[in-house]
Amino acid sequence: MKVTAIAHPIQGLIKYHGLKDPALRIPFHDSISVCSEALETITTVRFDKNLSEDVVIINDQRATGADLERIMAIVRRLTYMAYNNDHFKIVSKNNLLDGKGLGFSASGFAALGFASRNALKLDIDDVSLSEIVRLGAGSATRSLAGGFSIWYADRDNRSYAEQLAGPDSMDFMQVVIPIASDVKTDEAHIEVLSSPLFRARLDHIDEMLASMRTAIACKDVGTIGRLAEEDTLNLHAITMTGKSHIVLWEPDTVRILKEVLRMRAEGVSAWYSMDTGPSVFVNTVSRHVKEVSRRIASLGFSKVIVSKVGERPSITNEHLF
Repeated sequence: MKVTAIAHPIQGLIKYHGLKDPALRIPFHDSISVCSEALETITTVRFDKNLSEDVVIINDQRATGADLERIMAIVRRLTYMAYNNDHFKIVSKNNLLDGKGLGFSASGFAALGFASRNALKLDIDDVSLSEIVRLGAGSATRSLAGGFSIWYADRDNRSYAEQLAGPDSMDFMQVVIPIASDVKTDEAHIEVLSSPLFRARLDHIDEMLASMRTAIACKDVGTIGRLAEEDTLNLHAITMTGKSHIVLWEPDTVRILKEVLRMRAEGVSAWYSMDTGPSVFVNTVSRHVKEVSRRIASLGFSKVIVSKVGERPSITNEHLF
């Protein structure tokens, strides 16, 4: 059976950094994110006994190495549960190929898991599927949950995500500016334990998570933006002070951050946010989103993407093969 799913990447609001258990992709602490509707991964999955081999194509390239291993970890778990030994074909594409740190690994593995569950007609709940897609990318749990969501590091001995608020729960807009980088996300996560600042983050993170949950419940966009900005600085300080001194920011990153600060000083609702990469999300509200995107474009950026909050994955009949 052939099934195609669409999933949306996530912007980390209170981000996870580092893995307590890299094999099972268990983080040190909970994390909270929001999906970006304008960005998406579309993935078509087909299981067929008549296929002669397994094929995985990502953004027009045959998947190999570590990427293929992470995909196989999910597919093998699901086929084992479905008692299915058929070969499969997977084709997946992102609607944006520029930029690093935009959360596409989250949407990629969420779309893969969601499409595969449906193609295999597997009767498992969302929590169980969340635990499986986590094996590909931890943030896939939150892409699977959609909207504003929290990924629990350990909740009753399980690690999964659930939605805190839906896409239409508040007036929350994102302006996304993709910036390229060759740094691998996993490299940054490995670095955290060598930073002298990481222990301080662990001591502080529960307070940040509680404040963010309250802000989301109260639909307080200003506090959400402020906390995400503060967490961005915290995360990148840890990355920069790890043993390899990884600097993920590019000159264009700094130009955007300074423009956001200027806008806010002028009364524009704008707060920056970054994951493990140089690309920037500017969080704002609908009445200011045109001004924010205009100001960023005036800096010379040709690709400025305006996005609402994205929902959980969905099924489409527009297959990739």
